[in-house]
Amino acid sequence: MPAYRLHYFPESGNSYKLALMLTLCGQTFEPVWTDFGGGITRTTEWRRSVNELGEIPVLEVDGERLTQTAPILLMLARQYGRFGGETEAEQFELLRWLFWDNHKLTGTMATYRFLRTFTPSPDPQVLTFLRKRLDDYLGILEQHLQRQAFAIGERATIADISMMAYLHFPADETGYDFATSHPAVAAWLLRIAALPGWRSAYDLLPGQRLKHYAQAQGISG
Repeated sequence: MPAYRLHYFPESGNSYKLALMLTLCGQTFEPVWTDFGGGITRTTEWRRSVNELGEIPVLEVDGERLTQTAPILLMLARQYGRFGGETEAEQFELLRWLFWDNHKLTGTMATYRFLRTFTPSPDPQVLTFLRKRLDDYLGILEQHLQRQAFAIGERATIADISMMAYLHFPADETGYDFATSHPAVAAWLLRIAALPGWRSAYDLLPGQRLKHYAQAQGISG
């Protein structure tokens, strides 16, 4: 069996995608907490020795460092025969939603949540801009999930694992009460949480946490 080491920080939804996929596939990994808040990923040494792209997560597989969550999820789905597309049509749909998530949903929610919750003085105009984009993307996802249980049909795939990662964090971080604002999304998150072996990010990824500002300052969506 491969030996996995995951470089992460607990608030990283992208780190969670890989941790959850490995866990759902019955695999364990060595957690390597990274001081993202302290700026280590921006240092020359870290980029030279860990990831030239300056990003978290990094998954080591038998000592080989892999980066970018989408191709790693695709690799793991092929390797373990789980959560992938079983037909050419399913694979196309999986890639369609996976790429949409990376470009639209995850990219925007990750930025919005970080600014809103983990920075002391976010620009209200920037938050408003990002919130409007998120409302649009979440509306697309809401309508899609009103028609089917998961991203590509009636079973979960890595497209679901990718899309749900940043949405499953607490409402005081995301600024959304999905049960009220997007009930189909909320029901989908519960279906994913019912998968055997599912665990939340803060359960799977231990370590020092980033300072939390949003609740104390009453920053709303």
